[in-house]
Amino acid sequence: MEELKGKRVGFAMCGSFCTFSRCFDVLGELTALGCEIIPIMSYNAYDTDTRFGSAAEHRRRLEEMSGREIIHTIPAAEPIGPKNMTDIMLVANCTGNTLAKLAASITDTPVTMAVKSHLRGSKPVLLNIATNDALAGAAKNIFSLINYKNYYFVPIKQDDFVNKPFSLTGDFDRIPESLVRALSGFQPQPVLG
Repeated sequence: MEELKGKRVGFAMCGSFCTFSRCFDVLGELTALGCEIIPIMSYNAYDTDTRFGSAAEHRRRLEEMSGREIIHTIPAAEPIGPKNMTDIMLVANCTGNTLAKLAASITDTPVTMAVKSHLRGSKPVLLNIATNDALAGAAKNIFSLINYKNYYFVPIKQDDFVNKPFSLTGDFDRIPESLVRALSGFQPQPVLG
């Protein structure tokens, strides 16, 4: 996708730890396409060891793949907009917690600050949701954000309708195409796409 070459992508990771391996797959694809990656992590993503790997290993991998230090504090995220650091912001695994904060304009994590700062320039934010309560408590936040200017969604699907009937995730395979579309102001049908 030639349209992504040279684009400055804020690549934000939240605490949906089970999706980290998919996030890294997408990160590899975006760097291969020539994107300049600005890595951002929420407090939980940056500091929490889980059964999906240690925080130190995830940080090392993100910095190695992006070639940059991770933005992981609110003061470090605040200049993103004023310094025009990004063309598009991708929240690669947007949790229900982050959805709720964005829908309510709460800015108390590095990721929510990065999004708020980026939006200052009326630039696109692409959300790739990953939440087990998307068809329950988080639904109102998803549908609120769909109506907000400059928010775009990677097409959403059920990831395990039998064992996790309320869970939805964005289609990680469609992130590059969704970035291109968001950069041109187009939102394909986002829900259960």
